[in-house]
Amino acid sequence: MMDSDSPQKRMPAPRIFVERTLALIKPDAVHKADEIEDIILTSGFTILQKRKLQLSPEQCSDFYAEHYGKLYFPHLTVFMSSGSVVALALARHQAIATWKAIMGPVNSIKARETQPDCLRARFGTCDLRNAVHGSDSFSAAEREIRFMFPNSVIEPIPMGEAAKDYLNRYVNPTLLNGLTELCKKKPADPFTWLADWLMENNPNKPKISVEVEIKEAA
Repeated sequence: MMDSDSPQKRMPAPRIFVERTLALIKPDAVHKADEIEDIILTSGFTILQKRKLQLSPEQCSDFYAEHYGKLYFPHLTVFMSSGSVVALALARHQAIATWKAIMGPVNSIKARETQPDCLRARFGTCDLRNAVHGSDSFSAAEREIRFMFPNSVIEPIPMGEAAKDYLNRYVNPTLLNGLTELCKKKPADPFTWLADWLMENNPNKPKISVEVEIKEAA
């Protein structure tokens, strides 16, 4: 009989945790949206929702409310309302930190000196026109996703028996098929091959919700 104080008893219930973050492609980089989206997908993200729109100055002020009162705030709202943006709700393990790393430093000039391969180094020009935006934290991600996608439903994370049921119902069958194909193909790089196969053949991958909403600038 297992002791109530044994390590097995003290272990937390298993859980599945897929983080979400908001990515914005800013007006200065919208013409590079396809290239940026390719980088997002090859970095292991799933694009849950996508929307192209033009924000009004008032909407920009609300979105960047935490920056209110700073010297650059008026310039930020003018720039962000000057043209179309592409909003993307992204999901993957450690989505917030991963997207931040891909974006690079806020100042594009500094980014080119320290991280020349990051998005802001490649597509931005300064600290304001820096091509992309990402959520800073869990709470910011939830707020920003709801701001850009008001009808989005953020489902609770499966835990305990719900997590086991999710794995048995949705994950294990696809993984088993992938491992079977892996044994048949015997590729030189099995990890990369399996990752690519799962990306292409996962029947549970959510469809991208695309909305196009272009408004005249005020």
